[in-house]
Amino acid sequence: MSMPRRILVTGAASGIGAHLARRLLERGDRVCAVDINTEALAALRTHAPETDALMPRRLDVRDAAQWADTIAAMHTQWQGIDVLLNVAGVLKPGYVDEQTPADVDFHVDINVKGVMLGTQAAARPMRAQGHGHIVNVASLAGIAPIPGLSLYSASKFAVRGYTLAVAQELHPHGVNVTVVCPDAVQTPMLDLQVAYEQAALTFSGSAALSVEQIGNAILERALVDAPMEIMLPAGRGWTSKAASAFPGLTRLLLDRLRRRGLREQQRRRGDG
Repeated sequence: MSMPRRILVTGAASGIGAHLARRLLERGDRVCAVDINTEALAALRTHAPETDALMPRRLDVRDAAQWADTIAAMHTQWQGIDVLLNVAGVLKPGYVDEQTPADVDFHVDINVKGVMLGTQAAARPMRAQGHGHIVNVASLAGIAPIPGLSLYSASKFAVRGYTLAVAQELHPHGVNVTVVCPDAVQTPMLDLQVAYEQAALTFSGSAALSVEQIGNAILERALVDAPMEIMLPAGRGWTSKAASAFPGLTRLLLDRLRRRGLREQQRRRGDG
């Protein structure tokens, strides 16, 4: 029987992070589940097969010292870290003339700085031990620019670019790095966008992905085959890459996609 992996999951209080933490615990892994919402982390106890399997901690991903303390706590309790799943992220729709300096900080500090600080903190012990895996969750909005979500899109472009560069740096040292770029996922983050017409393009695709689908991509593909990038769904991912390569042509499609998205938002709100 293989040894349980020592896994750090950010954003573990809800959505994708909570789903991953539950599944990992049920598989017998040791999970350090972190979030700023510590009350929600307590619910994970029911999924832990033994007391030592779960380490819930408050972690503000913007704080380098808290990252260092968390990695140190894992080393003290479990003698190291095998996997980091950087899931925590935020989104606030808005057009450029509506955005404030606080909105810029909100997206860059959590989505970009948080991923970078976490990647750095985990990479140091992983490189020293000669193995490990870091998975950073970006978005298809990090492949194709999304008007109305420009700050979110820019932050995820940064996550994707940073992750792919770091993957090349760490591969010779036995450390795998993967960026996962999903389309819209049915989580509280998606629900909050329903009321914003600026976020219409989020709803322009087919049905939203489930947290189970993202979990499968990370647990069954990323952590097994260690690709540098996973796009979900693949077809929409390649469309996003084409849109990024030829931004001028995508303007011709935006109006149609936006109308489709507005209709879906209306349906979700139940007012049409």
